[in-house]
Amino acid sequence: MNLKKGFFERKTDPIKILHDDEQASANIASEILTLLPVAGIQPIVIACIGTDRSTGDSLGPLVGTFLEEKNLPNFHIYGTLDDPIHAVNLSDKLQMIQESHHQPFIIGIDACLGRIKSVGSIQIGDGPVKPGAGVNKELPSVGDMHITGIVNVSGFMEFFVLQNTRLNLVLKMARTMAEGIYQSSQQYSRKQLWFQMKLNEEERTP
Repeated sequence: MNLKKGFFERKTDPIKILHDDEQASANIASEILTLLPVAGIQPIVIACIGTDRSTGDSLGPLVGTFLEEKNLPNFHIYGTLDDPIHAVNLSDKLQMIQESHHQPFIIGIDACLGRIKSVGSIQIGDGPVKPGAGVNKELPSVGDMHITGIVNVSGFMEFFVLQNTRLNLVLKMARTMAEGIYQSSQQYSRKQLWFQMKLNEEERTP
């Protein structure tokens, strides 16, 4: 049994999902599952990046708070409104995650800026998120995969734009993202059970 491959076919290019699409949460869950490792191989850590001191940048900690309220049994949540992961403590938080979990698979979650037609879209892709890139800050990359929400338009006075993003949009996007992650965790739990059953069967086979 090849333990390096996931249960679903992997994709390389990030995909975009409109946050207000009727199937947005289900589609987010499906895309997450294509990028997760085989269930049980690595602990899954959700690193939600941002701060509630800026409306647009509060997307990450809002997602983390909603997930914490859902009590996900098999995903470890970091970055909430009470205990955010932001530019000042990012390196320390990443070190703590590595020390707390053996070879974790990290999903980096953050807000970003983009084209006007993409505002309100949620992007899911392989590889890390790059916090601070939208406002020209040099910060460590985060994650084995990423989920980002395009909360406003890029190209001019990005820091000011983030601070003046509508909370209503950020809140709706955070709820959709959290629900999609929650659905993926439920499906992942079932895959963990299936994987363990198959492993037990192989161990019993002479």
